[in-house]
Amino acid sequence: MLKFSFFTTFFLLSFLLYSEARSEISSFFLNNGMEVVVIEDHRAPIVTHMVWYKTGAADENLGKSGVAHLLEHLLFKETKNVKTGEFSKKVESLGGSDNAFTSQDYTGYYQRVSSDYLELVMYYEADRMKNLVISEKDFKTELDVVIEERNQRTDSNPSALFNEQNMASLYLNHPYGIPIVGWRHELDNLTRKDVINFYNHYYAPNNAILIVAGDVEPEKVKLLAEKFYGKIGRNNNLTDRIRPSEPPQIVQRRLIFADERVAQSYLVRTYIAEERDTGKQRAAAAFTLLADLLGSGGIQSILGKELQLNSKKAIYTNAYYNGRSFDDTHFSLIVVPSDEVSLKEIEIELDRVIDDLLLNGIDEKHLNRIKFQYKAQQIYALDSAFSQARRFGAALTSGLKVEDVLAWPSELQEIDSVDILKAAKLLFKKEKSVTGWIRRPAKVEN
Repeated sequence: MLKFSFFTTFFLLSFLLYSEARSEISSFFLNNGMEVVVIEDHRAPIVTHMVWYKTGAADENLGKSGVAHLLEHLLFKETKNVKTGEFSKKVESLGGSDNAFTSQDYTGYYQRVSSDYLELVMYYEADRMKNLVISEKDFKTELDVVIEERNQRTDSNPSALFNEQNMASLYLNHPYGIPIVGWRHELDNLTRKDVINFYNHYYAPNNAILIVAGDVEPEKVKLLAEKFYGKIGRNNNLTDRIRPSEPPQIVQRRLIFADERVAQSYLVRTYIAEERDTGKQRAAAAFTLLADLLGSGGIQSILGKELQLNSKKAIYTNAYYNGRSFDDTHFSLIVVPSDEVSLKEIEIELDRVIDDLLLNGIDEKHLNRIKFQYKAQQIYALDSAFSQARRFGAALTSGLKVEDVLAWPSELQEIDSVDILKAAKLLFKKEKSVTGWIRRPAKVEN
């Protein structure tokens, strides 16, 4: 009883601290339309400086796949004022780190340095927002790097190839079905002009979000942001992000990916699912908890308990959903069958578990455990200014607002078993699914 009282007191105090931390998040816009978010964390003299562009692979012109990711590589080359590699070398010499990433919905660049050097990294980052120089030599060099990246990470990896085909089967018309790295035949035909056009159109302050997290004061960040980013002109030709939509799915889709290099067969069932929308996150919260109930926690999850622990017909199970997406995202179930269990058999077992969930509902104790884990995660997340910056950046570039990010933990706690079961019944319809098998080629008997 004493232990429980202490544990409860600990979390009450932690939530008070969490509430105070929320008040240390501020945001504003520069006159040129650039959004700025400041996350104060004064526990260490470190700062994370991030610039997120509201553009990614899903914003590429038809036939130009891979250009967003290629441009990310080229931003580490020269500008009118800075030599190739100078920015990264400077950050490294200061004991910091830098990198970048591209997704379907955003491209981000970051540096982690001592807070004394915030002004310096802001100068460099603002410089390459406007003054990038893309030479034919650098273009060809980085295109070769990207093609080799595809060769190593995708073409030589049967699981990556399977996932690529699975997404292409799920999204028939929406660009989420096109790989971020690009289709190989389209990479071969990209030109320097393609990259320059993409850069000139999307890399503008009114299409970017600056996030500064760590040992900083909002007033100082605002002065520096106005000094370096505020002088860059906006792009008045930007339009709303409207991508091609999916036609209604009226029949289940199936694919079998056979490859000699497959070491372990497995099954993936995927459905298109609603994403988190600003001011409207309840459906996404229900899907998030549904994925956790089904697949998180190993044998503590529904799939794990039924297929790994009880029937022992699977050696691994999981469920995946990420609602931070500009357009409709996806919900996936993954099952790796045990030896001597076929993919056909494990698919029948997967359907049985789903049917049982829809018929008998949700274990309230299991749901409460997951919700309690989210409370703990909220607290632990405050330990990393970098993680907080990424959380806001991924959300804001996906169409959410600061208020939505702050409201998300409460949204999760407010969802009940009725909400989750309703979401499951809307989601788990065979005619709206894609089921993929990945295995070795079948043996042919003479």
